[in-house]
Amino acid sequence: MSIETNFNQDLIMEMDPFILLSTINTKLRNDFSSLPALCERYDLNQSELMAKLGEFGYEYIGEINQFRMP
Repeated sequence: MSIETNFNQDLIMEMDPFILLSTINTKLRNDFSSLPALCERYDLNQSELMAKLGEFGYEYIGEINQFRMP
């Protein structure tokens, strides 16, 4: 089963933070023009995703459509 077919809220909340960061940033770079668009497509809770990555010091920067450390 690929991550594409199994990408959901439960999976992202259990993922290693560095794999999650890489996966989300790759999807944002290659497939989505914004975080809300990605979250809508996969029915993800945007606030929870941002909080999860925020726990490790990352924040979403809309101008560059990526999560990065400030």
